[in-house]
Amino acid sequence: MAEKNIENVNRDKGKDSELDDDIDGNPKSTAVTRTCSPEDEPADFDTAITSAGFGRFNLILLIIAIPATCANMFESTTMSYILPIAECHLHLTLTDKGILNACAYAGMIVSAIPWGYLADTKGRRIVLVYGYLLTSVCVFGSALSQNFVMLVTFKFLGGLIVNGPSAVLYSYLSEMHGPKYRSHVLLIVGMIVSAAILLLPMLAWVTFPQPWDFVLFGSLNIHNWQIFLLICGLPSLISGLIMCLMPESPRYLMGQGRNAEALLVLQKIYEINTGQPKDNYPVKALVLEGPNRAAQKGEAIYTVEEKPEAPKTKSPRSLLESLRTGMQQIKPMFHKPLLSLSLRCYTMQFCMFLGMNTIRLWLPQLFSSMADYQEEHAEDNASATMCTILDYSVNRTAETLTNYQSACAETPNISINMYLNNIIVAACGFFGYFFAAAIIRLAGAKRLLTYGLFISGILGIGLYWSVNSVMTIALSSAYVTVGGIAVSSLLGAVVSLFPTQLRSLVVAIAMMCGRLGALSGNLLFPILIQIGCVPPFVMVAFVMLFAGVLSIFIPNPTKAVFA
Repeated sequence: MAEKNIENVNRDKGKDSELDDDIDGNPKSTAVTRTCSPEDEPADFDTAITSAGFGRFNLILLIIAIPATCANMFESTTMSYILPIAECHLHLTLTDKGILNACAYAGMIVSAIPWGYLADTKGRRIVLVYGYLLTSVCVFGSALSQNFVMLVTFKFLGGLIVNGPSAVLYSYLSEMHGPKYRSHVLLIVGMIVSAAILLLPMLAWVTFPQPWDFVLFGSLNIHNWQIFLLICGLPSLISGLIMCLMPESPRYLMGQGRNAEALLVLQKIYEINTGQPKDNYPVKALVLEGPNRAAQKGEAIYTVEEKPEAPKTKSPRSLLESLRTGMQQIKPMFHKPLLSLSLRCYTMQFCMFLGMNTIRLWLPQLFSSMADYQEEHAEDNASATMCTILDYSVNRTAETLTNYQSACAETPNISINMYLNNIIVAACGFFGYFFAAAIIRLAGAKRLLTYGLFISGILGIGLYWSVNSVMTIALSSAYVTVGGIAVSSLLGAVVSLFPTQLRSLVVAIAMMCGRLGALSGNLLFPILIQIGCVPPFVMVAFVMLFAGVLSIFIPNPTKAVFA
């Protein structure tokens, strides 16, 4: 459609030049005389964002992505760290621990499609601003929770809200960069995810040993694990406040026919990146991808700019019209080739999150049990095999419930080895992304995704044969690292393979399927370990290998056109 628009514009210009020749009395020429410079021709988005340059604005985006990504990861991961220390305060069973690990994902599943629709119809920025601010409210509420039900409720609400900005963040960042930098930016976000996972055990290491135990307002009992949750709510608050100062995605604005506003944003990006006046921006017009319109009431693009006045004669769309427009927009999702492609991506995301997040979220509990087991059997040098640790964890949790008075008479003393083991696993994931950056240039994104999934499946079943703590740490580190890189690779592929108008919705549904996998895995894991040692590791290995088979049939994202 964009090419047709450009052809029509050039055809009209050619007619005008021929007419001028007739009026002046000159003979007509068979060649069309160009009446405007190439810079005046409408540019597509890739040309426009590339012309804006890469510099300070992009660096600001990556800095903002740090607290935003931390907020996303903290909301789904913090429960796994408080389980060993909050076990006595909240009277947790093994099933309760699985529910606490899974409840945030349940909220994310419920809200996935509404958030995706809002991001594609109302804009990326508004979802990021309100999403992160409301998430911080839920995190602070969980920090004040006094019982299991209250904590589960706030974690569910937090997951319900954070799902919007966490999915939109990927689209927002990719749409602010040209084709040359998109894959690298998403890889950097993956590194930030690993850094956030690394930061969590460090915060736990600093917070949990502190003797913080007091009563607030005469009725709220506050413990050190609640202070830990309070600190983990700061990134979402900071992200929401900073996003108030950021512009709307120019790619989204072009898709909505708001080219005048998109051009303003691109000029501002050019000014920040190059230090030159906005008038020097080489692109003067953008390809019209939708019916041209001005901003309606409540649609802002940049908080420091005057937005265009809303048309006074045009009445706002009714709810029925908005729903009809939304359904028309997602109609291509139910036809070839997007239907089969999206189903494969959703299934892979389900399997990958089930396999990776089940192990990742239960590692703090397993490492805590491993440290306690080694301390109790320091004299007899008992071998801490994975099956031994699982049996020990199940028996200890049961003893805490049946003999609560004696088991919880003293404040739980978490061994330093628990923190160190989690830091090692997280650090391996962080540094693994540096190697992934080199591998993706040599092997390509598709091979990295496929090989990563098969390797993860082998490592998952390999955990069953772990015979000591060192081997457990090594296999866990490799599993989480390779699995995390594979997840980032799939999200990058989704962003590249689907049209702009559907991208946030597809990412949101893919994340919903992933969260459904994480929810299923965390609810099944405590049940399976009570059955035996083999079933949980067979489960995580099978789903990763199955996702690897599906990845073979995914098109190469590097050859996809960013539409």
